[in-house]
This record gives sequence, C-alpha cells and structure tokens, in this order.
Amino acid sequence: MNRDAFLQRVRDAARSGNAHRVHLRDDLPPRVGYCGAGEDAVARMATEVNQVGGQAQIVDRLTDAGPALLALCKEYGARTAFCWEHPVLERLGLDQLLQTADIRRLNHGLLAALPRDEQRREILAADMGISSASWTVAETGSLAMLSAPGRERLASLAPPVHVAIVTRSQILPDLFDLFDKLVAAGPEYLPSNLTLITGPSKTGDLELRLTTGVHGPGKWRVIVCREDG
Repeated sequence: MNRDAFLQRVRDAARSGNAHRVHLRDDLPPRVGYCGAGEDAVARMATEVNQVGGQAQIVDRLTDAGPALLALCKEYGARTAFCWEHPVLERLGLDQLLQTADIRRLNHGLLAALPRDEQRREILAADMGISSASWTVAETGSLAMLSAPGRERLASLAPPVHVAIVTRSQILPDLFDLFDKLVAAGPEYLPSNLTLITGPSKTGDLELRLTTGVHGPGKWRVIVCREDG
C-alpha cells in the first residue's frame, strides 16, 4: 500500500469514528459521577485497600503506626528498607524506629552519595519500601504518589514489600477531589511522574492467570492513622 492510500484509510477511519462520537450534555451537574467516601473516609480507605488485594491496618494516632510498622518488618524479615523522606515519616521518627530494630535505612541522601551502579544494587537488594503518599483516594483505595527527590517511585516499585503510612488529612473522598487538588495547586506543582497505586502489582500476561508481584511488590500494606498526631 502506498503512502497516499494509507493516509486516505486513516482519514476514512477518523470520519467513521467521529460519526459515532459521544457528545457531552451541557445540562448535567458539574459533579456528575462524584461518589465520595461516605461518613468515615478512614474506614472506606481501609476497606477499598483490602478489596484490591492489599492489607490495611487502622490505628488511632501516628504514634501507633510505629509498632505496627515494626511488626510488619518482623513479619517479612526486613533487614534493609528503602524509605521516602516525608513529613509524616519524620513525625513518626522513622530513623529511630528502624535503628531500634537494627534495620538499615536507604534514603535519597545516602543513595545520592553512591555511584549509580551501587545505587542500583542497593535499591534492588532492599527488603521493603516504606513511603507515605501525596494524597490517598478513599473511593478506590488508591495512593497518589507525586515523585520528587526523596520521594522516589522506586521505593514503591522495586522492593517485594511496600508499606505506606498515611494520616487522615491525606485522605480525599473521591478521585474528583484529587484532580481538584492538583488543579488548585497549579502546573508548577506537578512532578515529572504521578502514579496512582491501587493494590499490589498484578499481571494476567502469563497464561491469562492473574499473578501478583511480577512487575512490582507482591505485598502491599497500608497503615491508616485516624489522627495526624
């Protein structure tokens, strides 16, 4: 097929598609499709995390997240953790927590001082990734992760276990609320990468059987704090 014939087929297909194009109505409420999260966004977040294959744990306060995290480290035999640098984790005292359990913490500051090949080896050898989130979406049990130095997406991608610690103030009821936040913050707030994590890694490529942990963590745990303190 020559070039002109090929382009004509593309034009014909485009016209055919446009003939059946869905046109938005202009008489719908501006928030049509909004679901929200019900009266208890924390409980809804935890329920949805469990529904998509993760495991959520609700604690009352951020200080209660420390023992819960150490219990997970013990459960999975974590000796090295690749961690975000985030205000929630700083208030938790993550450095001291991991030190008490003799768990080595990898973070942006430590890795930046290493040659690239060594950085890669350290990241791939980490037993656990520990992060918070930029926002969470209770409607779907999703973590919205805006990457930045110290908040690398590999912390939630490379280790076999990913643990996220989030507080009530980070929970948004609906996906619409997330987009509202991003729009209100302005384009300069957007990072080079925005990821929505909903459940552990899954694929159906292998003999059409759902398999977890092939392209990312097979274990996904979320500790949800009802209060920020």
